[in-house]
Amino acid sequence: MSPTSAPSASQVSKVEGIKERSQQLREPIATELLQDTTHFSEDGTQILKFHGSYQQDNRDNRVKGQEKDYQFMLRTRSPGGIIPSQLYTALDQLSEEYGNGTLRATTRQGFQIHGILKKNLKTVMAAIVRNMGSTLGACGDLNRNVMAPPAPYANHPEYIYAWEYANNIADLLAPQTGAYYEIWLDGEKFISGEEHPDVVAARQANGNRTIFHDGEEPIYGQHYMPRKFKIAVTVPGDNSVDLFSQDVSLVVITDDQKQLLGFNVYAGGGLGRTHNKEETFARVADPIGYVDKEDVYSLVKAIVATQRDYGDRKDRRHARMKYLLNDWGVDKFRSVVEGYFGKAIQPLKPLPPFEYKDFLGWHDQGDGKFFLGISVENGRIKDEGDFRLKTAMRLINQKFALPIRLTPHQNVLFHDIEPADKLEIQEILSSHGIKAVEEIDTLVRYSMACPALPTCGLAVTESERALPGILDRIRALLTKVGLEDEHFVIRMTGCPNGCARPYLAELGFVGQSPESYQIWLGADPHQNRLAQIYADKSHINDLEVTLEPLFVYFKRDRHPGESFGDFCDRVGLQSLREYAARYTSGMVAKATKVRHRIGVRDDLYDRLKTAATTEGISMSEVVAKALEAYLNG
Repeated sequence: MSPTSAPSASQVSKVEGIKERSQQLREPIATELLQDTTHFSEDGTQILKFHGSYQQDNRDNRVKGQEKDYQFMLRTRSPGGIIPSQLYTALDQLSEEYGNGTLRATTRQGFQIHGILKKNLKTVMAAIVRNMGSTLGACGDLNRNVMAPPAPYANHPEYIYAWEYANNIADLLAPQTGAYYEIWLDGEKFISGEEHPDVVAARQANGNRTIFHDGEEPIYGQHYMPRKFKIAVTVPGDNSVDLFSQDVSLVVITDDQKQLLGFNVYAGGGLGRTHNKEETFARVADPIGYVDKEDVYSLVKAIVATQRDYGDRKDRRHARMKYLLNDWGVDKFRSVVEGYFGKAIQPLKPLPPFEYKDFLGWHDQGDGKFFLGISVENGRIKDEGDFRLKTAMRLINQKFALPIRLTPHQNVLFHDIEPADKLEIQEILSSHGIKAVEEIDTLVRYSMACPALPTCGLAVTESERALPGILDRIRALLTKVGLEDEHFVIRMTGCPNGCARPYLAELGFVGQSPESYQIWLGADPHQNRLAQIYADKSHINDLEVTLEPLFVYFKRDRHPGESFGDFCDRVGLQSLREYAARYTSGMVAKATKVRHRIGVRDDLYDRLKTAATTEGISMSEVVAKALEAYLNG
């Protein structure tokens, strides 16, 4: 029996037709690339995503009446975040010569180059492939970059299994069409490594209707997936990959001798949503069961085939696999998957609690060498003022040729460092303004933002450019209320699609309109629980008004050792809102009251500021006390 046929043209979205006409991702890209234009057509931009690129418009450079400032973002396919030294050298050079001078580490462990012009797209793409990289499948309606914990432990076999299977599953689900190499390398196919024989066999094995026997794409067929598909592989207790946000997550299970037995399987996570569309929502993955290692590729294919054949191809807002799980329930989903799999899925194996890990700082690899995790604020590798991370990384790469792992938190790890080289590497970083891990504000350490404006076409407001200033204000506010040592997970996006995973943050900002955000509260510090909407259309100018009551309530009623996210979840949104409505302060007025303004002489303002700093209270409170004393005197 063949896999389920695609719906008729009258039943599918416009993008499904574009994929069908693309000749397996060739057109109209191949034709339009040769045209002397600055951009691709609407159909072309959809197919371009499968090749790892988004067409963008730099809104900062828009001039009324003139053509948009078209440019392109390229994203690498880097399973487990592995970036060889040779590839990093190429990306660094390409970003300088053809991009905007920066590199950006993504939340899926890849690199992005921004600012490429259409006329240079082929040159850059070819250079990436010739230097041990790829962008194929980094975007588009197929399996995206497969994630894995980045820590390169040589003495923890479970981590090695996670990297191995992340890479193999990435190979298994990679597009097989020849379009990529035909278009970008004139048919010359570069192979950076041979596929595992089990992967080759799994791709060819039909199972129960899991593959198409004709055409170039045995797993995807002519129409690929209904929407993007995301997979992670991790180890027990390690939630560095945000496993509950994935379409599929596999957790390595070993025996007492650390020999691989199989994998626990979770499915149905996903964070993208649309404002004012209640039928769209963030969702955490459900536990599905356990699979032996010999069957893991067959089970992955069975899950992919289930989503491929039953996912919604009519409404792209309803096309992710999380909606299939939500509509069907876990039992029906498991039953359908088992039909493709050909056997029953076993019960889940017991696991310890999952914890977030970021692996920053110096660590022993377990083989006599070290790895070093470097915090990269919002993933942007750049030179700016005294902060010259791009130059520092270039110098380290040139001298030591160290491999890199990108983390799911947008940071970078250098590994295989000889003990004798530690001091010099640390000196390069320090002399270029790169803080050691103990010097980094913990709010910054555990924060993430998406790029948003000016290049993301979906962004409605700022994110990456806004978050540093917002973190400064939050730190000042925490200090004001007596929580100066507190930290929690903060994430921000410029739209509701959730690229920086704000719905799994203790405090999430989700762009809703220019300078206004939804406020999400209550996820736990280890990203095992979804946050909830606390406030709509909160203007960023009212940040202190919004957050001060929450922080004061948290300080007053928290349990010993309780995190901010756990506190918000325990007391509930209604209690938070009621406390905020009753809260008054010299600095924060109720939203229903008029905010009066008075002026003071410059010399008095300076004295007022000094007095407030000395007493550890706001200037408004100093003024209030002084006025009360004067009026009552």
